[in-house]
Amino acid sequence: MRTSERPAVPARSLPLTLRLNGRDATFTIEPEVTLLDLLRERGGLTGTKKGCDRGQCGACTVLVNGRRTLSCLALALAHAGDAITTIEGLADGDRLHPVQAAFVEHDALQCGFCTPGQILSAVGVIAEGHARTDDEIREAMSGNLCRCGAYPNIVAAVAAAREALR
Repeated sequence: MRTSERPAVPARSLPLTLRLNGRDATFTIEPEVTLLDLLRERGGLTGTKKGCDRGQCGACTVLVNGRRTLSCLALALAHAGDAITTIEGLADGDRLHPVQAAFVEHDALQCGFCTPGQILSAVGVIAEGHARTDDEIREAMSGNLCRCGAYPNIVAAVAAAREALR
């Protein structure tokens, strides 16, 4: 056998436990699985969207230990034991999170594709203290793209949610 014809090495699966939307979840995954693919394909949490798959659009934003994270760029195994919050875990039963309620109230969504990532990013931005002014909100949310152009309403929703969370 020539060196260029090496046999394929079978993928090695590893256990992963993380806190997913407030509950412990255990998976057996290959090392190359991204957090996005774990959530959508193995966790059944399809609210997190696969947009560009390159970390440029923000559609895949989730919270990892309360911090905004682009799940398409994160290897799932790197987050063993971490607390992951997706859009499905944000509401409290039938009661919307204040950011979700503000997005509805301010019509900060159109097609809805970017909305889960926008909302989770907004939760992070407010928690980080980067939502003091409209300009600051725009800057902090600039990594989340909206193809429909709902930006003025998104800024208004984030500002309203900031006040509701005070």
